[in-house]
Amino acid sequence: MRSILAPLLLGSSLFAQTQSDFYTREEIPLPDGEIMEISSLALMPEKKVAVATRRGDLWICSGAYGDDLSKVTWKKYAYGLHEPLGMFYRDGSLFLTQRPEFSRLKDTNGDGAADVFETINSEWGINGNYHEYAFGSAPDKNGDVWITLCLTGSATAESDWRGWAVRITPEGDMIPTVSGIRSPGGIGMNAAGDMFYTDNQGPWNGSSSLKWLKPGSFQGNPTGNKYHSLSNLPTPPDVADGSRILTQRLKYPTFMPPAVILPHGKVGQSPTGIALDETGETFGPWKDQLYIGEQTHSQIQRICLEKVNDIYQGAVFRFLDGFEAGLIPVTFDNEEGIIFTGGSNRGWASRGNKPFTFERVRWTGKTPFEIQSMHAEQDGFTLTFTESVDPVTAADPASYSMEAWTYILQSKYGSPEVDQATPTITAAKISPDKLSVRLTIDGLVRGHVHHLMAPGVHSAAGTKLWHPDAFYTLNEIPAQ
Repeated sequence: MRSILAPLLLGSSLFAQTQSDFYTREEIPLPDGEIMEISSLALMPEKKVAVATRRGDLWICSGAYGDDLSKVTWKKYAYGLHEPLGMFYRDGSLFLTQRPEFSRLKDTNGDGAADVFETINSEWGINGNYHEYAFGSAPDKNGDVWITLCLTGSATAESDWRGWAVRITPEGDMIPTVSGIRSPGGIGMNAAGDMFYTDNQGPWNGSSSLKWLKPGSFQGNPTGNKYHSLSNLPTPPDVADGSRILTQRLKYPTFMPPAVILPHGKVGQSPTGIALDETGETFGPWKDQLYIGEQTHSQIQRICLEKVNDIYQGAVFRFLDGFEAGLIPVTFDNEEGIIFTGGSNRGWASRGNKPFTFERVRWTGKTPFEIQSMHAEQDGFTLTFTESVDPVTAADPASYSMEAWTYILQSKYGSPEVDQATPTITAAKISPDKLSVRLTIDGLVRGHVHHLMAPGVHSAAGTKLWHPDAFYTLNEIPAQ
C-alpha cells in the first residue's frame, strides 16, 4: 500500500500554488523626478488613467494597459489640489473629492491640462489637522457622490460633520446621511449598489472593518454625534463604553454592525480602497466580490458578502500580496479585467519598502484552488470551491477547524480578541458536483468573527488550498 500512496502524496506536494501562477503584478513607470504618492485613480477613454497624488498633482497616464510598459507617457493635468482621495471621470470632466471640497475639473481647449476648476460643494468643516481626510465615491444609482469625513486627528471632531458620511447630489446639495465614522480609508459600492467604506482600528473600533453605509445608520463611534444639531437629524445613539457591538445594536436599531471585520494583524491592519468585480470571470471566478486595499501590509484582500435578516455580513480571504508600497486607491477595469492600484508609505510604514508606487495586476487565465465563497447556514456554513474537491479530505471534519471571538466596544484604542469560543465541526457533506461542502457546526456565536481553517482540504487533482483561511463575521444566524 505504501508504494501506491507515496507517489500520490509526492504528487500533491508538486502542486504548490504561488501568486505568479495566477496573477501578474507589474509596476508602471512613473514620471522621472516626481513624488508620486498616489491617492486617487480614475479610468478614462482611450485607455488613459488619471492619477492624483497626496501632494495635489493630477496626471494623465497613457500606455498603462500596454504590453510594453516602457512606452508609458505622462501629462500633468493639474496641480495645487488638496489631497484628493476619490476621483472619477464622467462626460469629459474629472470629479475629485478633495480635503475641503468636491470639485469638477475640465480641459476645454484640448491642450491636455485642466482650465476649468469648479467647486460643487464645500459645506463640511476643515481646520488644517493632518487627519481630516475626505474619501469620495463614484456616483451611486441616484447620481449622488458619497463622502466619508475622518475625525480630527482620527479621535476628536473639531470641524463640522467630522465623523459623518454625506452625500452630494447631482444638483450640488450636501445631505448628511450616516454618523459614527472614525477613520475611513476607502469607499465603494457592492453589486447591489449599496455603499460601503473601510474604517480603521482605533477608539470604538476594536479592529478594522468593512461597513455598510445604510442611510440613517450609526457606525459605532459617537465622537461626531453632536453635529446632528446642525440639521433636523435625530440624535445618534449614545453607546455604552466597554460593551459589545451585538449588545448595543440590539438596544439601538440604527446601530449598523461591521459587515466584515478584518482581524487586526491577521488580515492586514489598515484597509483602504474598495473595488467591485463585475467582470464575468475575466479576472477569475470572483464576480460580485469586493477587492479591498491594505496600506500597512501592502496587499489586496477579497470579500464575499451576503445579506441575512437585512444585515450584511460575510467572509474576508487573503488574496494578492507583494505590492511595492502601502496601497490607497484600488480601481478595477471590468472590461479588461485589470486592477490598477497605487499608494504611499508616508506617515504609515508599509511592508512594501518604496515611498510610492503605481501597479497593475492581470489574470494569467489559470484559476487557483480556493474557497470561492462562504455562506452562513442555520447550523454551519456552506463553502464553494473554485474546482472539484477531493472527496476523502473534503468530507473529513478533521480537515477543518474553527475559532471565534469578538471585540470590546470601547473608547480606548482598539481591543483584544475577547469572548473566545471554539465551535466544533461535526460533519462535512460534499455536493454532487463536488464543488461545495456543507459544514455542520456546533457552537456558532452570533456577533462573533468565525475563523475557519481548512489546511487538510485538497482538490481532486491533489492541490492544497492557496489560502486555507476564511474570516466570517456572523452578525446574524439564518433561520431554519
